[in-house]
Amino acid sequence: MPDLTLTQLAHTILEPIILSGDTVVDATVGNGHDTLFLAQNVEANGKVYGFDIQQIALDTCYQRLINHNVAKQVSLFHAGHETMPMFIPEDLQLEQIKAIMFNLGYLPGGDKQRRTQLSTTLNALSFSLQALSTEGVISILAYTGHSGGKEECDSIKNWLDTLDNSTIQTTIHKPENTIHSPPELIIIRKSQHQ
Repeated sequence: MPDLTLTQLAHTILEPIILSGDTVVDATVGNGHDTLFLAQNVEANGKVYGFDIQQIALDTCYQRLINHNVAKQVSLFHAGHETMPMFIPEDLQLEQIKAIMFNLGYLPGGDKQRRTQLSTTLNALSFSLQALSTEGVISILAYTGHSGGKEECDSIKNWLDTLDNSTIQTTIHKPENTIHSPPELIIIRKSQHQ
Protein backbone atom coordinates (compact mmCIF):
# COMPACT_ATOMS: atom_id res chain seq x y z
CA MET A 1 0.00 0.00 0.00
CA PRO A 2 2.59 2.55 -1.11
CA ASP A 3 0.22 5.53 -1.31
CA LEU A 4 -0.88 5.38 2.33
CA THR A 5 0.68 7.44 5.09
CA LEU A 6 1.70 5.40 8.13
CA THR A 7 -1.30 6.79 10.02
CA GLN A 8 -3.61 5.63 7.21
CA LEU A 9 -1.84 2.27 7.16
CA ALA A 10 -2.39 1.86 10.93
CA HIS A 11 -6.09 2.62 10.44
CA THR A 12 -6.30 0.18 7.52
CA ILE A 13 -4.75 -2.59 9.64
CA LEU A 14 -6.94 -1.90 12.68
CA GLU A 15 -10.27 -1.29 10.95
CA PRO A 16 -11.17 -4.96 10.33
CA ILE A 17 -10.06 -5.87 13.87
CA ILE A 18 -12.24 -3.37 15.76
CA LEU A 19 -15.93 -4.25 16.00
CA SER A 20 -18.95 -2.39 17.24
CA GLY A 21 -19.05 -2.64 21.03
CA ASP A 22 -15.31 -3.19 21.51
CA THR A 23 -13.16 -1.44 24.10
CA VAL A 24 -10.09 0.34 22.72
CA VAL A 25 -7.46 2.85 23.87
CA ASP A 26 -5.75 5.88 22.37
CA ALA A 27 -2.67 6.06 24.59
CA THR A 28 -1.48 9.38 23.13
CA VAL A 29 -4.49 11.43 22.02
CA GLY A 30 -2.64 14.34 20.39
CA ASN A 31 -5.00 16.18 18.05
CA GLY A 32 -7.53 13.34 18.19
CA HIS A 33 -7.36 11.79 14.73
CA ASP A 34 -6.83 8.25 16.09
CA THR A 35 -9.38 8.83 18.87
CA LEU A 36 -11.98 9.77 16.27
CA PHE A 37 -11.11 6.72 14.16
CA LEU A 38 -11.46 4.44 17.20
CA ALA A 39 -14.74 6.05 18.33
CA GLN A 40 -16.28 5.66 14.88
CA ASN A 41 -15.31 1.98 14.75
CA VAL A 42 -16.50 0.92 18.22
CA GLU A 43 -19.73 2.88 17.61
CA ALA A 44 -22.11 4.05 20.33
CA ASN A 45 -22.09 0.77 22.26
CA GLY A 46 -18.28 0.60 22.44
CA LYS A 47 -15.77 2.46 24.59
CA VAL A 48 -12.62 4.49 23.91
CA TYR A 49 -10.22 5.51 26.67
CA GLY A 50 -7.92 8.38 25.65
CA PHE A 51 -4.85 9.78 27.42
CA ASP A 52 -2.71 12.87 26.95
CA ILE A 53 -0.50 15.00 29.19
CA GLN A 54 -1.55 18.24 27.49
CA GLN A 55 -4.98 19.74 28.10
CA ILE A 56 -4.87 21.57 24.75
CA ALA A 57 -4.65 18.18 23.02
CA LEU A 58 -7.66 16.87 24.91
CA ASP A 59 -9.66 20.03 24.16
CA THR A 60 -8.88 19.76 20.44
CA CYS A 61 -9.76 16.08 20.44
CA TYR A 62 -13.02 16.61 22.32
CA GLN A 63 -14.15 19.25 19.83
CA ARG A 64 -13.32 16.86 16.97
CA LEU A 65 -15.42 14.13 18.62
CA ILE A 66 -18.34 16.54 19.20
CA ASN A 67 -18.19 17.63 15.55
CA HIS A 68 -18.56 13.97 14.47
CA ASN A 69 -21.18 13.11 17.10
CA VAL A 70 -19.10 10.37 18.76
CA ALA A 71 -18.05 11.98 22.05
CA LYS A 72 -20.35 9.91 24.27
CA GLN A 73 -18.40 6.68 23.80
CA VAL A 74 -15.06 8.34 24.68
CA SER A 75 -13.51 9.04 28.09
CA LEU A 76 -10.52 11.41 27.95
CA PHE A 77 -7.95 11.66 30.74
CA HIS A 78 -5.43 14.44 31.36
CA ALA A 79 -2.72 11.93 32.23
CA GLY A 80 0.26 10.14 30.73
CA HIS A 81 -0.13 6.78 29.06
CA GLU A 82 1.79 5.10 31.89
CA THR A 83 -1.19 5.84 34.16
CA MET A 84 -3.64 3.73 32.13
CA PRO A 85 -4.03 1.13 34.94
CA MET A 86 -5.34 3.90 37.24
CA PHE A 87 -8.19 4.85 34.89
CA ILE A 88 -9.16 1.74 32.95
CA PRO A 89 -11.52 -0.45 35.02
CA GLU A 90 -9.79 -3.44 36.58
CA ASP A 91 -12.09 -5.94 34.87
CA LEU A 92 -10.75 -4.71 31.51
CA GLN A 93 -7.07 -4.95 32.41
CA LEU A 94 -6.52 -8.57 31.44
CA GLU A 95 -6.97 -9.43 27.75
CA GLN A 96 -10.15 -7.35 27.28
CA ILE A 97 -9.00 -4.46 25.04
CA LYS A 98 -9.16 -4.97 21.27
CA ALA A 99 -6.80 -2.23 20.08
CA ILE A 100 -4.36 0.26 21.60
CA MET A 101 -2.81 3.06 19.55
CA PHE A 102 0.36 5.02 20.33
CA ASN A 103 1.83 8.03 18.53
CA LEU A 104 5.26 8.68 20.00
CA GLY A 105 6.98 12.06 19.92
CA TYR A 106 5.45 15.47 20.54
CA LEU A 107 2.09 17.12 19.89
CA PRO A 108 2.02 18.41 16.29
CA GLY A 109 1.98 22.18 16.50
CA GLY A 110 2.72 22.01 20.24
CA ASP A 111 5.71 22.28 22.57
CA LYS A 112 8.45 20.06 21.11
CA GLN A 113 10.07 19.77 24.54
CA ARG A 114 7.01 17.88 25.82
CA ARG A 115 7.36 14.49 24.20
CA THR A 116 6.97 10.85 25.06
CA GLN A 117 9.72 9.33 27.20
CA LEU A 118 11.11 5.84 26.86
CA SER A 119 10.57 4.82 30.50
CA THR A 120 6.88 5.77 30.57
CA THR A 121 6.31 4.39 27.07
CA LEU A 122 7.73 0.98 28.04
CA ASN A 123 5.55 0.94 31.17
CA ALA A 124 2.50 1.75 29.03
CA LEU A 125 3.42 -0.91 26.47
CA SER A 126 3.88 -3.59 29.14
CA PHE A 127 0.42 -2.83 30.52
CA SER A 128 -1.01 -2.72 26.98
CA LEU A 129 0.30 -6.18 26.21
CA GLN A 130 -1.36 -7.55 29.35
CA ALA A 131 -4.67 -5.77 28.61
CA LEU A 132 -4.74 -6.66 24.91
CA SER A 133 -7.27 -9.32 23.95
CA THR A 134 -6.36 -12.36 21.92
CA GLU A 135 -6.48 -11.33 18.25
CA GLY A 136 -6.04 -7.71 19.38
CA VAL A 137 -3.55 -5.22 17.94
CA ILE A 138 -1.25 -2.51 19.31
CA SER A 139 -0.05 0.11 16.82
CA ILE A 140 2.95 2.29 17.60
CA LEU A 141 3.74 5.18 15.28
CA ALA A 142 7.25 6.21 16.31
CA TYR A 143 8.60 9.52 15.04
CA THR A 144 12.38 9.27 14.95
CA GLY A 145 13.44 12.70 13.64
CA HIS A 146 13.39 14.60 16.95
CA SER A 147 15.87 14.42 19.83
CA GLY A 148 15.50 11.05 21.55
CA GLY A 149 13.01 9.73 19.01
CA LYS A 150 15.28 7.20 17.30
CA GLU A 151 16.54 5.95 20.66
CA GLU A 152 12.97 5.51 21.90
CA CYS A 153 12.03 3.56 18.75
CA ASP A 154 15.15 1.37 18.87
CA SER A 155 14.61 0.58 22.56
CA ILE A 156 11.02 -0.46 21.85
CA LYS A 157 12.23 -2.79 19.10
CA ASN A 158 14.80 -4.26 21.52
CA TRP A 159 12.01 -4.79 24.08
CA LEU A 160 9.87 -6.50 21.45
CA ASP A 161 12.71 -8.96 20.83
CA THR A 162 12.34 -10.16 24.44
CA LEU A 163 8.66 -11.11 24.06
CA ASP A 164 7.24 -14.59 23.59
CA ASN A 165 6.97 -14.94 19.82
CA SER A 166 4.63 -17.90 20.10
CA THR A 167 1.80 -15.48 21.02
CA ILE A 168 3.16 -12.08 19.91
CA GLN A 169 3.86 -11.20 16.27
CA THR A 170 5.36 -7.88 15.27
CA THR A 171 5.77 -6.17 11.93
CA ILE A 172 7.55 -2.90 11.22
CA HIS A 173 6.62 -0.57 8.37
CA LYS A 174 8.94 2.23 7.21
CA PRO A 175 8.51 4.62 4.30
CA GLU A 176 10.82 3.95 1.37
CA ASN A 177 13.20 6.46 -0.19
CA THR A 178 13.48 8.82 2.77
CA ILE A 179 16.72 10.65 3.40
CA HIS A 180 16.12 11.79 6.97
CA SER A 181 14.92 9.78 9.96
CA PRO A 182 11.57 8.40 8.80
CA PRO A 183 8.78 7.49 11.19
CA GLU A 184 8.20 3.79 11.77
CA LEU A 185 4.92 1.96 12.32
CA ILE A 186 5.21 -1.01 14.64
CA ILE A 187 2.28 -3.42 14.71
CA ILE A 188 1.96 -5.93 17.56
CA ARG A 189 -0.59 -8.74 17.22
CA LYS A 190 -1.54 -11.10 20.03
CA SER A 191 -2.65 -14.60 19.12
CA GLN A 192 -3.46 -17.77 21.04
CA HIS A 193 -0.66 -20.16 21.93
CA GLN A 194 0.37 -22.15 18.88
